[in-house]
Amino acid sequence: MTAPGLRPITRKLLELTGALRRVNRACSTFQTFAEVLRLPKRQMTKLAFPLQELQRHLTPDARLDLHVKIFDPSLEDISKAESVFTATGRNRIEYLSSAVRLDHAPDLAHPEVCFIGRSNVGKSSLIKALFALAPEVEVRVSKKPGHTKKMNFFKVGKYFTLVDMPGYGYRAPEDFVDMVETYLKERRNLMRTFLLVDSVVGIQKTDSIAIGMCEEFSLPYVMVLTKIDKSSKGHLLKQVLQIQKFVDSETQGCFPQLFPVRLSSTLQWIIFRWLQFFKGP
Repeated sequence: MTAPGLRPITRKLLELTGALRRVNRACSTFQTFAEVLRLPKRQMTKLAFPLQELQRHLTPDARLDLHVKIFDPSLEDISKAESVFTATGRNRIEYLSSAVRLDHAPDLAHPEVCFIGRSNVGKSSLIKALFALAPEVEVRVSKKPGHTKKMNFFKVGKYFTLVDMPGYGYRAPEDFVDMVETYLKERRNLMRTFLLVDSVVGIQKTDSIAIGMCEEFSLPYVMVLTKIDKSSKGHLLKQVLQIQKFVDSETQGCFPQLFPVRLSSTLQWIIFRWLQFFKGP
């Protein structure tokens, strides 16, 4: 039984714990960017621009090592891109098909972007978040790594096709290299590859599989850092700087700016903006 004098303190602690849980739950369940825009400025910036938030904690010399504003969307830009991922009568977003070989893939004229990463990097969860405003699109998320065994194709209106690639590493399909290598090498309408890296552990040996393919085939690719809320700020900063150094010194085709992701809306804008670049002025 709680002592009478401790009851008010206990009640306050329970209220505070509940409030923190509500904040954390809210941060992970935003359905639209408009909800984010209603947050206090500091919290909104932390969610929408995590790399800028991290840079604040670096020394002036260390800040020069991060490429923060090569790709620098405004809040209005991010809101606009969200409409591309919103399913409407005129903007159909749907699962098309799956394939284990390139000759089984749908023959599409639209530009494509593909997502690739190590098993359990959070790829399916991120894609599911991208399609949060298209509730009819089912993206299966499993607690067991290596769930995705095929290339899954999703049509995003008249704009592009998003391809969810099987994960490499643990429980990867036996024909992973043949399947993915052929797609990356021969898919003519592939415009950008998004390589997901677990920010908790950084670049692993298994990541060299995908990095090597992108470099060998001279593919433009981007590193997206997942799970940035799973470690301390100090550990995250250390990993981000190490990954940035790797990109600058060991790659040629990787876009120099890293993209730690807290909000799918920010990634939506990155995809949308690159597609605009490919169309030209």
